[in-house]
Amino acid sequence: MSQSVPPPGNPFAPGAVPPAPFAPPPAPARDNIALGLAAALVTALVAAGVYGGIAGAIEREIGWAAIGVGFLIGLVAGKVGGTNPVLPVVSGALALGAVYLGQIVGIAIIVAKELNVSATDVFLDHFGLLTDAWNEGKDVMTFLFFALAAFAAFSGAKKANS
Repeated sequence: MSQSVPPPGNPFAPGAVPPAPFAPPPAPARDNIALGLAAALVTALVAAGVYGGIAGAIEREIGWAAIGVGFLIGLVAGKVGGTNPVLPVVSGALALGAVYLGQIVGIAIIVAKELNVSATDVFLDHFGLLTDAWNEGKDVMTFLFFALAAFAAFSGAKKANS
C-alpha cells in the first residue's frame, strides 16, 4: 500500500522534523562597554594586589607576571564588554596602572617586613617614599615589562572576541 504523505516523524520528509525537546537559553549580550570597563578596573585592582603580594612575599620583582596581569585585564574586558574598540586601549592603560601599583604594593610589603609594621600603614602613610624607592629601582627592564603588559592587555581584549 502506498501513502501519499509520509508518516509523521520521518526525518527525511520535508517539514516533518519534530521540535527540539530542549532549547538552550540565549547567550547574554556582550556589547556592554560600561560593564566591560568596570570588570577590567576590578580585575586590574585585584591583579595588582596579587602581583604585589607575590613580589613582596618572595622579595623580588617578577617581570613576566606583568604580562599575565595585562593579558588577564584585557581578556576580562573583552569577554564582558564585547567588541567595542575602546576596550583594548583602556585595557592597556589599566595594565600599566596595575603593574605599577603591584610594584608599589610589593615594595610596601618588603619595607613593612623590615620595619616590622603593617604593609597597609606603609602603603597609605608613606606612598611618596614608596614612589621614590620605585624611581630609584627602575631600569630598562621595568619599562620593557610595562610595554609587554600593555601589549598583552590589548591582545587579550582582541582575542576574547575571536
